Amino acid sequence: MRTVFLNGEFMPADEARISPLDRGFIFGDGVYEVIPAYGRRLFRLAEHLERLRHSLEGVRMASPYSTERWSEILQELIERHPEDDQSLYLQVTRGVAKRDHAFPKDTQPTVFAMTSKLLPIAEDIRRDGIKAVTLEDIRWEYCNLKTIALLPNILLRQQALDEGAAEAVLVRDGEITEGAASNIFIVLDGTLITPPKGPRLLPGITRDLILELSERSGVICREATLTAGDLKRAQEIWLTSSTREILPVTELDGRPVGNGKPGVLWTRLITLYQDYKRDYSKISLAKPLG
Repeated sequence: MRTVFLNGEFMPADEARISPLDRGFIFGDGVYEVIPAYGRRLFRLAEHLERLRHSLEGVRMASPYSTERWSEILQELIERHPEDDQSLYLQVTRGVAKRDHAFPKDTQPTVFAMTSKLLPIAEDIRRDGIKAVTLEDIRWEYCNLKTIALLPNILLRQQALDEGAAEAVLVRDGEITEGAASNIFIVLDGTLITPPKGPRLLPGITRDLILELSERSGVICREATLTAGDLKRAQEIWLTSSTREILPVTELDGRPVGNGKPGVLWTRLITLYQDYKRDYSKISLAKPLG
Protein backbone atom coordinates (compact mmCIF):
# COMPACT_ATOMS: atom_id res chain seq x y z
CA MET A 1 0.00 0.00 0.00
CA ARG A 2 1.43 3.37 -1.04
CA THR A 3 1.73 6.24 1.41
CA VAL A 4 0.06 9.58 0.74
CA PHE A 5 0.26 12.96 2.44
CA LEU A 6 -3.02 14.57 3.52
CA ASN A 7 -3.41 17.71 5.63
CA GLY A 8 -0.20 17.37 7.59
CA GLU A 9 -0.07 13.57 7.95
CA PHE A 10 1.49 10.65 6.10
CA MET A 11 -0.88 7.67 5.89
CA PRO A 12 -1.74 4.61 3.79
CA ALA A 13 -3.69 5.62 0.69
CA ASP A 14 -6.73 3.54 1.64
CA GLU A 15 -7.02 5.43 4.94
CA ALA A 16 -7.08 8.91 3.37
CA ARG A 17 -10.46 10.65 3.67
CA ILE A 18 -11.64 13.95 2.14
CA SER A 19 -15.02 15.56 2.82
CA PRO A 20 -17.57 15.56 -0.02
CA LEU A 21 -18.05 19.24 0.84
CA ASP A 22 -14.47 20.02 -0.14
CA ARG A 23 -14.54 22.78 -2.76
CA GLY A 24 -12.17 20.77 -4.91
CA PHE A 25 -14.86 18.10 -5.21
CA ILE A 26 -17.83 20.49 -5.47
CA PHE A 27 -16.35 23.21 -7.72
CA GLY A 28 -12.93 22.05 -8.95
CA ASP A 29 -11.65 24.92 -6.79
CA GLY A 30 -7.97 24.13 -6.49
CA VAL A 31 -4.59 23.86 -8.17
CA TYR A 32 -2.02 21.11 -8.66
CA GLU A 33 1.51 20.25 -9.70
CA VAL A 34 3.15 17.12 -11.14
CA ILE A 35 6.85 16.79 -10.30
CA PRO A 36 9.11 13.97 -11.53
CA ALA A 37 11.83 12.57 -9.29
CA TYR A 38 14.94 10.93 -10.73
CA GLY A 39 17.26 9.00 -8.44
CA ARG A 40 14.90 10.04 -5.61
CA ARG A 41 15.62 13.73 -6.24
CA LEU A 42 12.70 15.96 -7.14
CA PHE A 43 13.42 17.43 -10.56
CA ARG A 44 13.55 21.23 -10.86
CA LEU A 45 11.66 21.50 -7.58
CA ALA A 46 12.22 25.25 -7.16
CA GLU A 47 10.66 25.89 -10.57
CA HIS A 48 7.68 23.65 -9.83
CA LEU A 49 7.05 25.32 -6.47
CA GLU A 50 7.28 28.74 -8.09
CA ARG A 51 4.64 27.68 -10.62
CA LEU A 52 2.50 26.36 -7.75
CA ARG A 53 2.80 29.74 -6.03
CA HIS A 54 1.79 31.48 -9.27
CA SER A 55 -1.27 29.23 -9.64
CA LEU A 56 -2.30 29.75 -6.01
CA GLU A 57 -2.01 33.51 -6.36
CA GLY A 58 -3.99 33.35 -9.59
CA VAL A 59 -6.96 31.73 -7.83
CA ARG A 60 -6.51 33.95 -4.74
CA MET A 61 -5.24 31.33 -2.31
CA ALA A 62 -2.27 31.53 0.03
CA SER A 63 0.33 28.79 0.02
CA PRO A 64 -0.19 26.53 3.06
CA TYR A 65 3.55 25.93 3.45
CA SER A 66 6.86 27.69 2.95
CA THR A 67 9.18 26.56 0.17
CA GLU A 68 11.39 24.86 2.75
CA ARG A 69 8.48 22.96 4.30
CA TRP A 70 7.16 21.89 0.88
CA SER A 71 10.63 20.53 0.10
CA GLU A 72 10.74 18.53 3.33
CA ILE A 73 7.24 17.05 2.89
CA LEU A 74 7.63 16.09 -0.74
CA GLN A 75 11.11 14.63 -0.34
CA GLU A 76 9.92 12.54 2.62
CA LEU A 77 7.03 11.24 0.52
CA ILE A 78 9.49 10.19 -2.18
CA GLU A 79 11.69 8.45 0.41
CA ARG A 80 8.74 6.41 1.71
CA HIS A 81 8.49 4.54 -1.62
CA PRO A 82 10.86 2.00 -3.20
CA GLU A 83 11.25 3.40 -6.74
CA ASP A 84 14.19 5.60 -7.66
CA ASP A 85 12.14 7.35 -10.37
CA GLN A 86 8.71 8.60 -9.34
CA SER A 87 5.95 10.98 -10.43
CA LEU A 88 4.67 13.12 -7.57
CA TYR A 89 1.17 14.61 -7.73
CA LEU A 90 0.39 17.54 -5.42
CA GLN A 91 -3.01 19.23 -5.01
CA VAL A 92 -4.25 22.17 -2.94
CA THR A 93 -7.95 23.06 -2.73
CA ARG A 94 -9.71 25.90 -0.92
CA GLY A 95 -11.00 23.43 1.65
CA VAL A 96 -14.29 22.36 3.19
CA ALA A 97 -17.19 24.82 3.32
CA LYS A 98 -20.92 25.22 2.73
CA ARG A 99 -21.65 25.07 -1.01
CA ASP A 100 -21.61 28.68 -2.17
CA HIS A 101 -19.87 30.25 -5.14
CA ALA A 102 -18.46 33.04 -2.95
CA PHE A 103 -15.12 32.40 -1.27
CA PRO A 104 -15.65 31.05 2.26
CA LYS A 105 -13.95 32.80 5.16
CA ASP A 106 -11.40 31.20 7.47
CA THR A 107 -11.30 27.78 5.81
CA GLN A 108 -8.25 25.54 5.95
CA PRO A 109 -6.96 24.40 2.54
CA THR A 110 -6.92 20.70 1.75
CA VAL A 111 -3.40 19.56 0.86
CA PHE A 112 -2.89 16.17 -0.77
CA ALA A 113 0.14 14.52 -2.35
CA MET A 114 0.91 11.06 -3.71
CA THR A 115 3.51 9.37 -5.87
CA SER A 116 3.55 6.65 -8.50
CA LYS A 117 6.29 4.83 -10.36
CA LEU A 118 7.68 6.88 -13.25
CA LEU A 119 8.27 4.82 -16.37
CA PRO A 120 10.73 5.80 -19.12
CA ILE A 121 9.60 6.69 -22.61
CA ALA A 122 8.60 3.51 -24.42
CA GLU A 123 11.11 2.29 -26.98
CA ASP A 124 8.51 2.23 -29.77
CA ILE A 125 7.82 5.95 -29.19
CA ARG A 126 11.53 6.72 -29.39
CA ARG A 127 11.67 4.76 -32.64
CA ASP A 128 8.40 5.74 -34.31
CA GLY A 129 7.08 8.85 -32.54
CA ILE A 130 3.39 9.53 -31.87
CA LYS A 131 0.32 10.61 -33.78
CA ALA A 132 -1.49 13.87 -32.99
CA VAL A 133 -4.51 15.77 -34.29
CA THR A 134 -5.33 19.48 -34.29
CA LEU A 135 -8.48 20.50 -32.41
CA GLU A 136 -10.14 23.78 -31.52
CA ASP A 137 -9.05 25.02 -28.09
CA ILE A 138 -12.26 25.07 -26.02
CA ARG A 139 -10.65 25.87 -22.66
CA TRP A 140 -10.98 29.00 -20.51
CA GLU A 141 -8.91 32.20 -20.59
CA TYR A 142 -6.49 31.38 -17.75
CA CYS A 143 -4.62 28.36 -19.05
CA ASN A 144 -1.43 29.68 -17.43
CA LEU A 145 -2.89 28.56 -14.07
CA LYS A 146 -2.53 24.86 -13.31
CA THR A 147 -6.01 24.25 -11.90
CA ILE A 148 -7.73 20.94 -11.18
CA ALA A 149 -10.75 21.88 -13.37
CA LEU A 150 -9.49 19.81 -16.31
CA LEU A 151 -12.71 18.62 -17.99
CA PRO A 152 -12.07 20.58 -21.25
CA ASN A 153 -8.56 19.08 -21.46
CA ILE A 154 -9.99 15.63 -20.79
CA LEU A 155 -12.59 16.00 -23.55
CA LEU A 156 -9.94 17.16 -26.04
CA ARG A 157 -7.51 14.39 -25.12
CA GLN A 158 -10.26 11.78 -25.38
CA GLN A 159 -11.30 13.10 -28.80
CA ALA A 160 -7.70 12.67 -29.93
CA LEU A 161 -7.65 9.11 -28.56
CA ASP A 162 -10.95 8.35 -30.30
CA GLU A 163 -9.31 9.42 -33.58
CA GLY A 164 -6.37 7.08 -33.04
CA ALA A 165 -3.95 9.79 -31.87
CA ALA A 166 -1.99 10.14 -28.64
CA GLU A 167 -2.49 13.89 -28.13
CA ALA A 168 -4.41 16.94 -29.35
CA VAL A 169 -2.63 20.07 -30.63
CA LEU A 170 -4.89 23.00 -29.78
CA VAL A 171 -5.74 25.96 -32.00
CA ARG A 172 -7.41 29.19 -30.85
CA ASP A 173 -8.18 32.10 -33.18
CA GLY A 174 -5.88 30.57 -35.77
CA GLU A 175 -2.92 30.32 -33.37
CA ILE A 176 -1.38 27.16 -31.90
CA THR A 177 -1.49 27.25 -28.10
CA GLU A 178 -0.28 23.89 -26.73
CA GLY A 179 -1.32 20.26 -26.37
CA ALA A 180 -4.21 19.07 -24.22
CA ALA A 181 -1.61 17.99 -21.62
CA SER A 182 1.65 19.31 -23.05
CA ASN A 183 3.56 22.24 -24.54
CA ILE A 184 4.52 22.28 -28.21
CA PHE A 185 7.72 22.92 -30.18
CA ILE A 186 8.32 22.84 -33.91
CA VAL A 187 11.47 22.83 -36.01
CA LEU A 188 11.08 25.12 -39.01
CA ASP A 189 13.98 25.82 -41.38
CA GLY A 190 16.50 24.77 -38.73
CA THR A 191 15.04 26.91 -35.94
CA LEU A 192 13.35 25.51 -32.83
CA ILE A 193 10.19 27.52 -32.08
CA THR A 194 7.61 27.43 -29.27
CA PRO A 195 4.66 29.77 -28.58
CA PRO A 196 5.40 32.58 -26.10
CA LYS A 197 4.12 32.42 -22.54
CA GLY A 198 0.78 34.02 -21.78
CA PRO A 199 -2.71 33.23 -20.46
CA ARG A 200 -3.40 30.76 -23.29
CA LEU A 201 -0.82 28.17 -22.27
CA LEU A 202 0.80 26.64 -19.21
CA PRO A 203 4.34 27.84 -18.47
CA GLY A 204 5.89 24.38 -18.72
CA ILE A 205 8.92 23.46 -16.62
CA THR A 206 10.12 21.04 -19.32
CA ARG A 207 9.43 23.71 -21.95
CA ASP A 208 11.74 26.16 -20.18
CA LEU A 209 14.46 23.54 -19.70
CA ILE A 210 14.43 22.70 -23.41
CA LEU A 211 14.98 26.37 -24.23
CA GLU A 212 17.85 26.49 -21.71
CA LEU A 213 19.50 23.36 -23.11
CA SER A 214 19.08 24.60 -26.67
CA GLU A 215 20.72 27.93 -25.95
CA ARG A 216 23.63 26.25 -24.11
CA SER A 217 24.26 23.83 -26.97
CA GLY A 218 24.04 26.39 -29.77
CA VAL A 219 20.63 25.34 -31.14
CA ILE A 220 18.85 28.30 -32.71
CA CYS A 221 15.60 28.72 -30.77
CA ARG A 222 12.99 31.39 -30.19
CA GLU A 223 9.49 32.04 -28.92
CA ALA A 224 6.99 33.07 -31.59
CA THR A 225 3.32 32.78 -32.50
CA LEU A 226 2.62 29.61 -34.49
CA THR A 227 -0.20 28.94 -36.95
CA ALA A 228 -1.67 25.82 -38.52
CA GLY A 229 0.34 26.68 -41.63
CA ASP A 230 3.55 26.54 -39.58
CA LEU A 231 2.63 23.06 -38.40
CA LYS A 232 2.16 21.88 -41.98
CA ARG A 233 5.58 23.22 -42.97
CA ALA A 234 7.42 21.98 -39.85
CA GLN A 235 10.24 19.47 -40.27
CA GLU A 236 9.74 18.32 -36.66
CA ILE A 237 7.02 18.69 -34.01
CA TRP A 238 7.52 17.90 -30.33
CA LEU A 239 5.15 17.73 -27.35
CA THR A 240 6.66 18.19 -23.90
CA SER A 241 5.62 17.64 -20.28
CA SER A 242 7.23 16.84 -16.94
CA THR A 243 6.50 13.10 -16.98
CA ARG A 244 6.47 12.40 -20.74
CA GLU A 245 9.54 14.56 -21.35
CA ILE A 246 9.93 15.23 -25.13
CA LEU A 247 7.66 13.30 -27.48
CA PRO A 248 8.29 13.46 -31.24
CA VAL A 249 5.12 13.84 -33.32
CA THR A 250 5.64 11.96 -36.58
CA GLU A 251 2.07 12.12 -37.88
CA LEU A 252 -0.32 15.09 -37.61
CA ASP A 253 -3.90 14.96 -38.89
CA GLY A 254 -3.08 11.80 -40.83
CA ARG A 255 -0.06 13.33 -42.63
CA PRO A 256 3.61 12.57 -41.91
CA VAL A 257 5.72 15.21 -40.17
CA GLY A 258 9.03 15.55 -42.01
CA ASN A 259 10.06 12.08 -43.11
CA GLY A 260 7.63 10.43 -40.68
CA LYS A 261 10.35 9.55 -38.17
CA PRO A 262 11.75 11.31 -35.06
CA GLY A 263 14.01 14.09 -36.32
CA VAL A 264 17.70 14.86 -35.97
CA LEU A 265 17.17 17.80 -33.63
CA TRP A 266 14.83 15.77 -31.41
CA THR A 267 17.51 13.09 -31.14
CA ARG A 268 20.02 15.75 -30.09
CA LEU A 269 17.74 17.40 -27.51
CA ILE A 270 16.50 14.17 -25.95
CA THR A 271 20.14 13.16 -25.45
CA LEU A 272 20.92 16.50 -23.80
CA TYR A 273 17.81 16.14 -21.66
CA GLN A 274 18.77 12.66 -20.45
CA ASP A 275 22.31 13.84 -19.69
CA TYR A 276 20.89 16.74 -17.67
CA LYS A 277 18.63 14.34 -15.72
CA ARG A 278 21.53 12.06 -14.86
CA ASP A 279 23.69 14.95 -13.68
CA TYR A 280 20.80 16.42 -11.69
CA SER A 281 20.03 13.18 -9.85
CA LYS A 282 23.66 12.87 -8.75
CA ILE A 283 23.67 16.20 -6.93
CA SER A 284 23.78 15.69 -3.17
CA LEU A 285 20.48 16.15 -1.38
CA ALA A 286 22.45 18.18 1.14
CA LYS A 287 22.56 20.94 -1.46
CA PRO A 288 19.57 23.24 -2.12
CA LEU A 289 16.82 21.61 -4.18
CA GLY A 290 15.88 23.33 -7.40
